[in-house]
Amino acid sequence: MFTIQKYVRAQSLEEAYELNQGKNNRIVAGMLWLRLGKGRVNTAIDLTDLGLNTIEEDDEKFSIGAMVSLRSLEQHESLNSYTNNAVCNAVKDIVGVQFRNLATIGGSIWGRFGFSDVLTVFLAMDSYVELYKGGIIPLSEFATMKKDKDIIVRIIVKKIPLKIAYRAMRAQRTDFPVLACATSIVDGKARAVVGARPARAKLIMDDKDILTSGISEESKNTFVEYVANNIPTSSNLRGSAEYRTHLLKVLTSRNLTELEEIK
Repeated sequence: MFTIQKYVRAQSLEEAYELNQGKNNRIVAGMLWLRLGKGRVNTAIDLTDLGLNTIEEDDEKFSIGAMVSLRSLEQHESLNSYTNNAVCNAVKDIVGVQFRNLATIGGSIWGRFGFSDVLTVFLAMDSYVELYKGGIIPLSEFATMKKDKDIIVRIIVKKIPLKIAYRAMRAQRTDFPVLACATSIVDGKARAVVGARPARAKLIMDDKDILTSGISEESKNTFVEYVANNIPTSSNLRGSAEYRTHLLKVLTSRNLTELEEIK
């Protein structure tokens, strides 16, 4: 259980940023993870009034406000058309509809949780984070940064040629994933992302150009082994490291088979 001493609906990003610098002050976003913790929040800062709950699209990119709900991601036709329904597949089993109506992409990305389906799937695209003070940086860079007191304004996904597939293994539907895998070909370059390892999602690029000439049975097997050899797994109550590595190979192989079928 946690307690909130003061609640403020910020009227500008500057106000939210200044408030967030205070000790024990927090941006609450959907507040679904925060409420599971303990302690005291001096000032809870709500971004609801800042217009960050829309997905904007132009010829070059999707611009996704930090307060966009996971349910909105799940149902956005254009975004899911571009991602071959990978975004929908990544979020559709997160707890339930009521939860996804409240949980936000900003909170999910900011948390950089080890179990995050959201971070896993967006790392597999040409994605960027816009920070209020830090500017626009690649999501791959943001994912490795330590948490600070800046604020996520939006997530940007560049519209470049993309094939992407997403799969996760869960002990039961709506549970945390035992392992999450996103595999993609971004502008001709393959990449794989593995989350719930059970550590923070890790991205690996096809630096050996294994799939540059196309996906064949031989190149698929070589790429799967390359990913398994370069993305470590470990054990917890949900599964052993050996089991996770086995899942990594199976899910990545199935993702590659799906990529073959995407025109």
